[in-house]
Amino acid sequence: MSTSPGDARSLSLLSVVVPCLDEALVIRETHNRLLSALDVSPRIDFEIIYVDDGSRDSTLDILRELQRSDERIKVISLTRNFGQFTALTAGVEHAVGDVVAVIDADLQDPPEVILEMLQLWRQGADIVRGLRSNRSGESRFKIWSSRGFLRILNRMSDTKFISDTGEFGIFDRAAVDAFLEMPETRCLFRGMTSWVGFNQETYPYERMPRSAGQTKYPMRKMIDLAVNTTISFTTFPLRIATWAGSLLLALAFLGIIYTLTVRLLTDAWISGWAIVSVIILTMGSLHLICLGIIGEYLGRTHIEVKRRPLYLVQERLGFIPERGGKQSPGASL
Repeated sequence: MSTSPGDARSLSLLSVVVPCLDEALVIRETHNRLLSALDVSPRIDFEIIYVDDGSRDSTLDILRELQRSDERIKVISLTRNFGQFTALTAGVEHAVGDVVAVIDADLQDPPEVILEMLQLWRQGADIVRGLRSNRSGESRFKIWSSRGFLRILNRMSDTKFISDTGEFGIFDRAAVDAFLEMPETRCLFRGMTSWVGFNQETYPYERMPRSAGQTKYPMRKMIDLAVNTTISFTTFPLRIATWAGSLLLALAFLGIIYTLTVRLLTDAWISGWAIVSVIILTMGSLHLICLGIIGEYLGRTHIEVKRRPLYLVQERLGFIPERGGKQSPGASL
């Protein structure tokens, strides 16, 4: 949606996408906070799309109850837990607003900030990301490791990631449509919306501790996320494998020359089983690491070429037929 310089954008409908996984302890409070924040301005028409990502508690029952009480509430229930990226994609694909806001259900990201981000959108920003000026409730190790990983990733990748940001933000319809054109099935929402370009801004806010429940990203999932992000946005690890092989080949060539020189020009032999064992173990380990790196990329290719639906929908609530979402990788049962 383009505007002339100096013109403010007008908003017909705001879509808010909220992925949920086992959030029964907090989802009512999240819903009340969202309504309180969005109802402040009578000029804003909005819809809230909750995506239940295979919750095992009473989250879906609560969402059904909330939807019955307000026609602005939409609910998508997936058949199982497909992951945060997939749940976000399902919600975004069903959103019909001029602007789409994405926020987690755990209230670490305050809903009130959405209206403040909209001011930057009205001034011409196509994507506004929440910038965590303070990350209460998160360990120093998590903050340090996240920032360190992004610094390394930004050196390896052409797509630039902004440190201390996440999925929380608002996205103009043009940016949303560009995101939906990309067919990847395992990727990072933040990375894909960075890759599309457009005019991107950040808005600083204080991130709060979870209101209730437990984090959905323990250490194992954080490592999986880091590997997934690296594979999705750079081929640099493959280059490292190539460079390491080239370096070892050069060292082996020099070793062969040295061995032949000593044997042919002197009466000495090159001896030492210990060093030979070390070299064999080093080479074997390097081979396995390189095969693992190649295997990760081949595995991703295998997943993508199968072209399975990105997600399966078990239930849709609140959608009228002509506004029930675009034709998407998701399928209904």
